[in-house]
Amino acid sequence: MWNKKSVSKSEVESLQKKFALDALTASIFVRRGITKGKDILYFMEDDLRFQHNPFLFSSMENAVDRILDALPENGGESHPGEKILIFGDKDVDGITATTVLYEELLSLGADVQFKVPQGDDAYGLSLEAVDEFAQQDGTLIITVDCGIANNREIAHAASLGIDVIVLDHHNPQEELPSPALLLDPKIPGSGYPFEELSGCAVAYKTVSALRFSKSRWYKAEAVLLNARAEESQIAIECIKTRNLVPVSRLIEYVVPGEKTVMETKIPRYLEGQAIFCWDKDAVSQLLAQAFGSGTQFNMIDMRQEAAKLYPSLKSMPLSKIKFLSKIAKYGDHEPTEIGGFYNIFVTYVQQSLKKEFPSDEEKEKKDLQLVALAALADVMPMKNENRLFVRKALQSLSSGDVRPGLKELMSLLNLLGKRITSGDICWTIVPNLNAAGRLGQAKIAVDLFTLKDAAEREQAAKKITELNSERKRLTQEAVSFASEQARQSVADFSGNLCFVLDERINRGVSGILAGQLVTKLGVPAMAMTCAGNIVIGSMRSCRGYDVTSFLEQLKDLFISHGGHAFAAGFSFEKEKLGIFRERVRELSKTIKLESKTEDIQVDAEIPASFMTPELQTVIDRFEPYGNENQKLTFLSRSLPVIAGTTVGKTERQHLKITVDCGKNKWPCLFWNTGEMLHRDFEVGDKVNILFSVERNSFNGTESLQLLLCGLEKCGT
Repeated sequence: MWNKKSVSKSEVESLQKKFALDALTASIFVRRGITKGKDILYFMEDDLRFQHNPFLFSSMENAVDRILDALPENGGESHPGEKILIFGDKDVDGITATTVLYEELLSLGADVQFKVPQGDDAYGLSLEAVDEFAQQDGTLIITVDCGIANNREIAHAASLGIDVIVLDHHNPQEELPSPALLLDPKIPGSGYPFEELSGCAVAYKTVSALRFSKSRWYKAEAVLLNARAEESQIAIECIKTRNLVPVSRLIEYVVPGEKTVMETKIPRYLEGQAIFCWDKDAVSQLLAQAFGSGTQFNMIDMRQEAAKLYPSLKSMPLSKIKFLSKIAKYGDHEPTEIGGFYNIFVTYVQQSLKKEFPSDEEKEKKDLQLVALAALADVMPMKNENRLFVRKALQSLSSGDVRPGLKELMSLLNLLGKRITSGDICWTIVPNLNAAGRLGQAKIAVDLFTLKDAAEREQAAKKITELNSERKRLTQEAVSFASEQARQSVADFSGNLCFVLDERINRGVSGILAGQLVTKLGVPAMAMTCAGNIVIGSMRSCRGYDVTSFLEQLKDLFISHGGHAFAAGFSFEKEKLGIFRERVRELSKTIKLESKTEDIQVDAEIPASFMTPELQTVIDRFEPYGNENQKLTFLSRSLPVIAGTTVGKTERQHLKITVDCGKNKWPCLFWNTGEMLHRDFEVGDKVNILFSVERNSFNGTESLQLLLCGLEKCGT
């Protein structure tokens, strides 16, 4: 069923006016429930200025200090540095997170090594890895994309005098690991405003904080002070910052001559702080008016500094600047002078750092290509700052400015020189990189990104593509082993769960198998195999069910378990299989799944006269597509079919038609529906179509076509 949600004209017009949107974009936002400025911002803006400050993580400063303490000083003479181990996961998220942190620590001169699970190694930090590192006199382990569930291993590391920093994004269990510094946006009190980061993004945030620590602004406390006349009183506003993060605010309303400055909270608030103002003369005059001419504040005029970077600001007051702030534009309240001051202060510092440390910007670009791979591989929601990360990466990948390692792999996959989309990453790059980890050779994927020699990177890329071919073969085998067992199991588990165990399934493809069973059967799926006396399984979910909460109810049986709401892994001793099966059968009765729906949600109805190539501008604005941001789906009615045929390499099973939209004639492709021609409609009929718009590249030429997901003859 085609479902076009009705929207309020006034709500659409309100968004148009507030955010300077065209009517089509505004209506799509309303229809998708994206109506808050803080959400719209990440669709309309591309500047990395809008990413969140890494020091919003409550433990970030401590983590940075611990890493800095481990680095060599004075050329290594007085303090040669500690041995650091980065321990990652074997999937794309873990591989990229390991790379991002490893490269940065190497550039800082650290004595650093990395380790990712190889062969039949289990997920997460192991006791063996800790003991091996201790024998090397190592003193700092940093886990990436894992660690939040490694309570026993982290406690063991502490007993050996090894500190642990956990950079993870998985759902925490009830008991957090200790002692450790934890950076995970999902743990209580993390401080971070966006939970849905990938593990690689958490590593990237840590690297960003390390780069910031080179500047004079690291740990610097500064107060932004503004004074403004407000009727018969003077409003004095302050924001105190540390690492550019607001830590407190103060506002005092003073009637001139009524009290001295010492009778306010201002002196204590400003004590020991660097004080910045905008237009020192004007602020000083207002302060003198409030407290008398004898009152002096030692202030730095930020306007003079900012004007060196932005000459247009030289004579502009905050009363005007507050309306120029894009962050204020997307705020849900009226812009304020002190808010505008804070925004321009942060922008000034960031631009100054780009000039002071020019190589960091280039490093960041390369890092974000890996962050984008991780976000799409781990099916992170394409909202908030994830959109910034992926958009920036797609821009640089499409321009041909591709980081080492990824360039060699993309060359083998025939992706260089093309416009890269999130679909190219999800369906081509990610499966190849994941294959290395699934088949127990994750290290070769990290090597691909970190090897200095181009010829060696080419060999690594070739090996990865070969592993992916093997992964495909093993997946086909697993499907043949499991399909019938899977279908029959659903009835045994209350119609809510698919349960498969077969020792012939390669453990590296159990997650893929579980995902395919979910797609086929429409219920959560468990796919398991055995490695000796251990059962190793993957669980995938659908229809809004959180599998981590399901597995948590079985934690007393597990050797290890963890993951995300829709994808998780676990292991247990084979002798517990009987009781495991029975408890899963009982728990399956409690699973509550959202109802299946076959409705297709229509984002907008497009009249024939508006079916122009300019439609792509709107579609590009909503890219990157992915989790929680599906491709835009449009409806157009009563379009004449002026050509039609069936196409296909082996069987002519796909429908290809051309529809007449007046000035524009649109080619359309509808997969696996070739039988509709002559059965449901003929060339010359008028049809209603449901479609997305995509670019089609052929022999270096790019054109637009409609990809249909629905078609009906008019009048039916």
